[in-house]
Amino acid sequence: MKKTAHIFDSYALLKLFQKEKGYEKISRLLEDIKKAGSVKYINAINLGEIIYTAKREFGDQKKLEVLANIERLNFIILPVPNSLIFKAAEYKAQYSISYADWFILASAVELEALIVTGDPEFKRVAHLADILWV
Repeated sequence: MKKTAHIFDSYALLKLFQKEKGYEKISRLLEDIKKAGSVKYINAINLGEIIYTAKREFGDQKKLEVLANIERLNFIILPVPNSLIFKAAEYKAQYSISYADWFILASAVELEALIVTGDPEFKRVAHLADILWV
């Protein structure tokens, strides 16, 4: 694997942490990224999605486990400056996908990073960024 920046969608990480069907592919990808010395990002908005989903579905203990896993895996958590909010809003006005997903897309475009997701909503905007489907 060449040294490429990856930005993970909540879809991919929730699949991994919940050990849903296909999670092994994400686990292998994380190992490959580590071996290549590549960077892995998660946007703060999407981290919020992971936190509330884990808490809502499984409670506080699972939420804390998920946060510990994010830290253990050495994800860089991207802040959400106004420029990113404006870019995400512009995209959202043009295409119909969730607002949180636009933060992934805007961050990926800005960082020239590969989006890691399995969320079918991204099929509508696949022409705007490179996507690794998991």
